[in-house]
Parts: sequence; C-alpha cells; structure tokens
Amino acid sequence: MNQKELKELIEFLIEKDIAEFELERGDVKVKIKRAAEPSPAALPDSRYIAVHPAPTTVPAPVPGRVDLAANAGAPEPEEVLHIVRSPIVGTFYESPSPGSPPFVKVGDSLEVGQVLCIVEAMKLMNEIECDVAGELVKKLVANGQPIEYGQELFAVRPAK
Repeated sequence: MNQKELKELIEFLIEKDIAEFELERGDVKVKIKRAAEPSPAALPDSRYIAVHPAPTTVPAPVPGRVDLAANAGAPEPEEVLHIVRSPIVGTFYESPSPGSPPFVKVGDSLEVGQVLCIVEAMKLMNEIECDVAGELVKKLVANGQPIEYGQELFAVRPAK
C-alpha cells in the first residue's frame, strides 16, 4: 500500500465517519483509529480571528489641551498565518538523520516545494514540503513526536 492509497483510505474513512478500521493484506497490516472530533464551539479557530475597532467620531480638539489618545496609532490587525498540516499519520522528524541540522528553523525564508520535515509511516520516510512561500514563524510539534493526519506542523507567514 503506497502513500497515495493510504491517503485515499483515510479520506474515505473521514467522509464515511468511520472511527476505527483494520486491514491485513499479506505482510502489511494497517490499523486506523480516529479520535472523536471536538465540537466547533469547544475549540475556536484562533488563526482567523481579527479584531477591528468600530469607527468612532473624534471630538474637536480643545485649545491648550494635548490629547494623548489622538497621538496613539491604530491597533495592528492580527496577522493570518498559513498552517502546514500533516498529510499522513506517522512520526515527525525535523532533520534527515539523527545529529543532522533541521531542514528549517524559525525565521527561515521558505519557498514552495522546500522540504520542511520527514514523517515516517510504516518504515517509509515521507518528505513534507512547503506549499506556500514565506517565513517560518513557528514549529508546532517536537522532533520524534507521533502525529495524526491533518495535525498542524508549522505556521508560515505568507510572502506578500
């Protein structure tokens, strides 16, 4: 079973809302167990929340009085980050081999197609590539950590 077939199987299980699945074909065993999805009300998606102040009227200045509030700049809108998610279940590795430097680190400039990490699944090393150009803002998983399908791996500030 290759990575594409495994991805299609996982997508099918999600579509049909199947929580647990086991397949044994020759010497290959696949067992997929999905955790219950949290309700949208329980976990708000904070990546897309932006606070915009309501428009207000500014009173005319009073002669001889300094208005410090008028000198303050408008609050910066919250930036929207692109999230790179895992396409498969496996183990996250930040470098090509133990002792090697990581593929990327926070602050690096990223290009589309650049390798970000490796996810090991069924003894296969799958390179995960960046799908947007920009700057790496945050790594969301630890080296050697087991990860789930769709789990957030990296936050990237898209290039303008």
